[in-house]
Amino acid sequence: MGAWFFQYGLGLKPCPLCLEQRYPYYLAIPLGVLVILGESVGSKRKVLLAALFVIIVGMLWNAGLGVYHSGVEWKLWAGPRDCSGPISSFGNAGSLIEQMQNTSLVRCDEAAWRFLGLSLAGYNAVISLALAAVALWGGKAELTR
Repeated sequence: MGAWFFQYGLGLKPCPLCLEQRYPYYLAIPLGVLVILGESVGSKRKVLLAALFVIIVGMLWNAGLGVYHSGVEWKLWAGPRDCSGPISSFGNAGSLIEQMQNTSLVRCDEAAWRFLGLSLAGYNAVISLALAAVALWGGKAELTR
């Protein structure tokens, strides 16, 4: 919801890496809801633990992607060429429009917004780690039940 607020409410267009960081949430949020529902109806422990494991792995992956993206924004390492590389050539004049349509205008190596030194990618890393910790806590609670 936060990413959509920044995109649609504040008009900050996401770069390709920003969009990629949303995918784990599209999996983890519905899966988390299913875990809560499954717990309330007495689903098998193995199923609940497997779902929590998937959430943990997805959120850890996403935290890593957020750290990677933050490093690209801070110029610690190079980002993907399609959103942080130079626009070296548009080719011949006949394909100029096609080349312009295939060129990303939102750069991955420029933070569109920062608060307390962290960009949205940095906050994504922190939030993803917190969600992985919550899922781990839920898994430990399920194991001791």
